[in-house]
Amino acid sequence: MLQQSRLGSTIAAVSLESPGHNKFAWLIIWAWILVLAIILLAGAGRVLVPVFPVGSVTVGLFLYFRAPALYIGYTWWFCFLGSLIRRIIDYQSGQITPGRWGLTSMLVASISLITLFQQIPKVRRDRGLPFILSAMSVIYGFLIGLAYGRLNLQYMVSFFEWLGPIAFGFHLFSNWRSYPLYRQVTERCFVWGVLFMGAYGIFQFCVAPNWDRFYLDNLTATSFGKPFPFEIRVFSSLSSPQAFATVMMGGLLLLFSSSDALRLPASSIGYLSFLLSMARSGWLGWIAGTITFFPFLKPRFQMRFVLTLVLMVMLVTPLVTMEPFAEGINQRLESLSNPEGDVSLQGRSEGYSDALNLALSEPIGQGLGSAGPETALGGADSGILPLFFSLGWLGVVPYLTGTSLILLQVLRSKDSGQDTFASASRSIVLGTLAQVWFNNVFFDVFALILWGFLGISLAAQRYHQHQTL
Repeated sequence: MLQQSRLGSTIAAVSLESPGHNKFAWLIIWAWILVLAIILLAGAGRVLVPVFPVGSVTVGLFLYFRAPALYIGYTWWFCFLGSLIRRIIDYQSGQITPGRWGLTSMLVASISLITLFQQIPKVRRDRGLPFILSAMSVIYGFLIGLAYGRLNLQYMVSFFEWLGPIAFGFHLFSNWRSYPLYRQVTERCFVWGVLFMGAYGIFQFCVAPNWDRFYLDNLTATSFGKPFPFEIRVFSSLSSPQAFATVMMGGLLLLFSSSDALRLPASSIGYLSFLLSMARSGWLGWIAGTITFFPFLKPRFQMRFVLTLVLMVMLVTPLVTMEPFAEGINQRLESLSNPEGDVSLQGRSEGYSDALNLALSEPIGQGLGSAGPETALGGADSGILPLFFSLGWLGVVPYLTGTSLILLQVLRSKDSGQDTFASASRSIVLGTLAQVWFNNVFFDVFALILWGFLGISLAAQRYHQHQTL
């Protein structure tokens, strides 16, 4: 009876994706891709300024209700490509259009708020309370910002950048019965995503396409390199080198668990573009994720992991020793071994020391997106200072409590040793959190990686526990 019950729950989960629904859903997706492609190829990107976010969310809503697994893949692909499409739209419009570059991807992820609100009455029974704690902290921070009179479009966008990733992670967890299907979709998306983002990143570095030059010319940041071939710090289809490196870190770690035939070409291209991002925080995150991945694997998977890692090194080493790739990568790698001469690191340290005491003295917070004094170099780049300035102690305590409770549950998992995807997901979470002193991992694309893999890691644990009952 128990075996029949487990089989029935699995069949019920997979039956959500009926062939009829899938065919029609794919028709909708391809129709939307065709519309975007025709308009952009015609150079009429200005038309898409309102149409792109509205149309993308409309398609996302259809997928959410009619093809749940495709909605997961759709969300991941918008994480990969949303910023690139927005840059092309801006270039063709001749101006920076309203909202952040990753706005559409956050809006698509925020569709999962429907799940969050539907599941609130039974979160205690389903062990989803930690997600609610963190979500309520974000809502608290949003209300504090409103009390400070910060009601504007930019502030509304920041609300979705903080809350949308939490909702998406909760959506993945609450649908744990569909874990095998969601695992398959996520792994496939990241294999192809690494291949595409890696290839585009190399193209961006060598060619510096016009829309990326336009983007760099309109940035106030000076740390993205110069808008010329071989002088760009690769950010590929994302909005910054750090965001790209974090997403690529997740994809490269997932490739260790994949048996897809594309994993080898995807890895070689992906690692080269990952290094060309010059994002040391992402490199350190990958190291942390790799180190924590190995111990959770069964011995036979550990051997496969080592062999895969050796093969990746053999594939990538010849590429990174070739010009024009070698010089910039080697300089950045050398800075890791010489922190005393790293001006950027020293600036960040000074910024932390100047603002940390002020941040820790915030009982109430200043609202979402607050990063402290502008003179605190590096403060806005970290996750700690913006968290305290945004939420204060009243918001930080429940937010970190919720995050820590989920992380502890994931780390206590004893059933995923045979599930290399679950082990990789856990390592991605740890690799993302390892960057907290360098990047604000609690909002935007960083948070989508963090919360998305927290959610699917917890779903894996719940699914495997159910299978052993």
